[in-house]
Amino acid sequence: MARITPVDIRQRKTTGPKLTMLTAYDFSFAQLIDQSGIDMILVGDSLGMVVLGYDSTVPVTMEEMLHHCKAVNRGVKSAMVIGDMPFMSYQVSEEEAVRNAGRFLKEAGCDAVKLEGGVNVANVIEKLVAAGIPVMGHVGLTPQTASSLGGFKVQGKDMDAAKRIYHDAIAVEKAGAFSIVLECVPTELAGLITETLSIPTIGIGAGPKCDGQVLVTHDMIGLFEKFTPKFVKQYVNLSAQIKDGFAAFKQDVEAGEFPSNKESFSGGEEAVLAIRSAKNCAKT
Repeated sequence: MARITPVDIRQRKTTGPKLTMLTAYDFSFAQLIDQSGIDMILVGDSLGMVVLGYDSTVPVTMEEMLHHCKAVNRGVKSAMVIGDMPFMSYQVSEEEAVRNAGRFLKEAGCDAVKLEGGVNVANVIEKLVAAGIPVMGHVGLTPQTASSLGGFKVQGKDMDAAKRIYHDAIAVEKAGAFSIVLECVPTELAGLITETLSIPTIGIGAGPKCDGQVLVTHDMIGLFEKFTPKFVKQYVNLSAQIKDGFAAFKQDVEAGEFPSNKESFSGGEEAVLAIRSAKNCAKT
């Protein structure tokens, strides 16, 4: 089964239906997402917070990203897999950016990379695309530089900020990106950008007018309890179910109810008798 390609993603801008993307960081979740028919799987640097326990995405390294990308790719047959370039993997120089982005494809098996920024990274996107590396852009709230934006809050609410995000999106398209993530921007601004661009917009906290939507999987299935962003719809709450299961296991083990005969193996009785007999003879 062939994987979805950047060309397929771009065509969906006009043909529909709307695009879907979820995050995955390991083989098991990647399989489940892929089997559910989701179009794209993002191995996001959000793994730093939801898997590795960091306070932000900033500490995530290239080696950590590649490790998780490899695991995800082993579980995927049809979805497009996109590796998230971590902080400082593409800011130092264009040459280093190309080298690091290439590792996502060459070593980890990804189909594309994602990086944050607009006008300031347009030259980097151009270099990556020229090297044959498909790029997904990301503007609006950019988590890697959230502190410089005033924290994790909606971007583009005033005139200057809205214009900046609008021009950032245009710069990303002109640089050659095949799609762009719009994070935490007002619905109408996201709608304007979606109308303007010829590449698909993927919203996260950007309202319903985008060409597709992405969520962090751990948020939408209730596995990350530290906080839940306003823009997340929680479809199930697995944390509660999982903790109930853990508690039941503890109770069964302490009460001697697990394992029962159902979970145990029979056989070897003759060998046990022989060993016991030899043990008793040795004592005498």
